[in-house]
Amino acid sequence: MARRRLITVIDRLIALDLLKTIISVLVVIVAILVSKKFISILGQAVKGQISSDTVLTIMGLKTISIAVSFLPVAVFVAVIMVLGRMYRDQEMSALSSAGMGIGVLYRAVLLCVLPLSLASSWWVMITAPWAEVTIQQLIQEDSKSADLRGVSAGRFSEYSQGDVVFYVQEIAADGRLQNVFVHTMDHGTSGVISADSGEIRDLPGGRYIVLMHGERIQGVPGEVNFINEYFTEYALRLEEKGIAVKQDRWSVPTSRLWQSDDLRDIAELQRRLAIPLGILVLSALAVPLAQISPRGGVYGNILTAFGIYFCYANLQKATQSWVANGDVPVGFGYFWIYGLMLLIIALLVGKYYGGRWLFMHMTGRWSA
Repeated sequence: MARRRLITVIDRLIALDLLKTIISVLVVIVAILVSKKFISILGQAVKGQISSDTVLTIMGLKTISIAVSFLPVAVFVAVIMVLGRMYRDQEMSALSSAGMGIGVLYRAVLLCVLPLSLASSWWVMITAPWAEVTIQQLIQEDSKSADLRGVSAGRFSEYSQGDVVFYVQEIAADGRLQNVFVHTMDHGTSGVISADSGEIRDLPGGRYIVLMHGERIQGVPGEVNFINEYFTEYALRLEEKGIAVKQDRWSVPTSRLWQSDDLRDIAELQRRLAIPLGILVLSALAVPLAQISPRGGVYGNILTAFGIYFCYANLQKATQSWVANGDVPVGFGYFWIYGLMLLIIALLVGKYYGGRWLFMHMTGRWSA
């Protein structure tokens, strides 16, 4: 007697096609969202708030945290696209005539989705919080040196929140500034400094721009506090403001969330757990959903999928807010959503086979 294979050729074909489609859908979604985020980060780099050297690093880390959040919807849409195409091309009819039912589809989908769900657990619990922490640390380090960034020849540059404005005519090969003009604002008093040259130095009191051979004018001529002096060397401190890292809950380590009794931390932990669970539940929902309207084409099913996912995602956001505010019990949390989803899956599977077939099948088993 021939031994039945655990994984068939059909399973591998569907699983591989599904994996390719998941990657394609996820790349498109992440590319759109990351492009929007890139514009914001690029704007910060132009303003000198972050260095251009760290822009790509921040974008790469941001991609990690964004991608895992949208993996469930990518899986959901990909399953509907792959199975919907099989229905449209009559491949499902051929499988049905060979005696293969919805169980074969679930097995093939699970072959691809289960490893993704396990990988996403590590991704969302460990890797994504690490990426968020690293991003915040990079931004903090860049903020400390923001007053030194963007000095370029031939243009005015603003620093220390507008209290210091530089103009450098030329920058030598060794980094020395030539023909420097500085406008300062000190407690409401305006000052102008011009110097033949200057350089940036790290001194015990902080970082300074040291100007050589110039003139300093401060105040209004005729008043008591008016200053007009010539100097050989004059140091102007570039204030470095220490900016604390604002740690949101996306960056809190999962181990700390497990030990916390704070409702907001519990809501965040449930949000992370919802990603691998969502991959499994949404893929299970997509299998019978792909067959709802086979004549409508794959794109009609995708519109239906987006409508369902829109409701699902908004219920999750609302539930997270309810848990964080203590409006619903912690144990209830997100899990009522999955109970509702399982009920919908059961109804769709019943519609897939038909109520009459299910009744005859169940009564036949009972009579046996």
